[in-house]
Amino acid sequence: MPLPTAAPSIHRREFGLMPDGRVVHEYTLDNGRGLRLSAINYGGIVTGLHVPDPQGRSANVVLGFDKLTDYLERNPHFGTIVGRYANRIAKGQFMLGGQSFSLPINDGENCLHGGAQSFGTRYWDITPQPLESSGNVAIELSYTSADGEGGFPGEMQVKLRYTLGAAAYWQIDYEARCNKPTIVNLTHHDYFNLAGHGSALQHRLTIAAQRYTEVGAGLIPSGIAPVEGTPFDFRASTVIEDRIRQAHPQFAPARGYDHNWLLDSPSDGGLHLAATLADPQSGRIMEIHTTEPALQFYSGNFLDATLLGSGGAYYRQGDGLCLETQHSPDSPNHPGHPDWPSTVLRPGEIFRSSTVHKFPGV
Repeated sequence: MPLPTAAPSIHRREFGLMPDGRVVHEYTLDNGRGLRLSAINYGGIVTGLHVPDPQGRSANVVLGFDKLTDYLERNPHFGTIVGRYANRIAKGQFMLGGQSFSLPINDGENCLHGGAQSFGTRYWDITPQPLESSGNVAIELSYTSADGEGGFPGEMQVKLRYTLGAAAYWQIDYEARCNKPTIVNLTHHDYFNLAGHGSALQHRLTIAAQRYTEVGAGLIPSGIAPVEGTPFDFRASTVIEDRIRQAHPQFAPARGYDHNWLLDSPSDGGLHLAATLADPQSGRIMEIHTTEPALQFYSGNFLDATLLGSGGAYYRQGDGLCLETQHSPDSPNHPGHPDWPSTVLRPGEIFRSSTVHKFPGV
């Protein structure tokens, strides 16, 4: 049963205060057809994404918290903008233009997601955008990262646009400019559970990729392997739990899935289908289309029932999963390799990337 339609809208409410006194607001985008997305200034975090099922019953399909203090003190990247460099850089070191750069070490001996004080912990300016004639609603998020912030060279101006479509989709458009040569790899770190509660390991997953990145110690890439004949083969829709219970040495370092898939789509700058997630219980389906060359699938292995989330539930292993569109981890340390496309951004260039989450049947 479809939900009754209403006028698309954007509403704002106070969500909390930063330690320095700045007010954090939560902006809620509503497409008027039952799809709602909420985001806050802190980290550009998506605090909620309400999606109807085929019978019109709505549920929040992303993990998160009800209070700002939880995001400030104990957030495992729920709903954050990730940068300057998403995923891992080995030993927090890379070379650029003959110069060595050192990044914060926050994951064993490696740098993860740009360090502990990365984009997901910064205050983003949010500006509601005019209602589009199509009925789409959007907000623009902006942040200027200082030269040397997190060890990265150059001042970087970053803009994101969250668009909630009348045709039942959430699109993220990324844009970045820098005044010195630097590296950039931006993504979004949402933990999805299309049922809205319980385990997400019963979801069915499809990934359009014939190869994935094997990992060694510290989950740093150790090579590229075909998915065929392994639990990493999601070319056909497969129940995640059926795969994750299989024996495979690659599961040991990550306690499950925390791996990068090299997408089959051409590198032409266009949007291509990367993955499809489906929950048989609720009937909700999410398609992910992206311009990015790779996808990180993380099965929520380190959730350990110590975090009390929105809705009053403790999050346990597998209660949410991440599908992060990106360039491959540790790309700056594989220059010139065709399987690790460059992540270098130079003055005068503009980094652009888009990812669309479609919800068929809504």
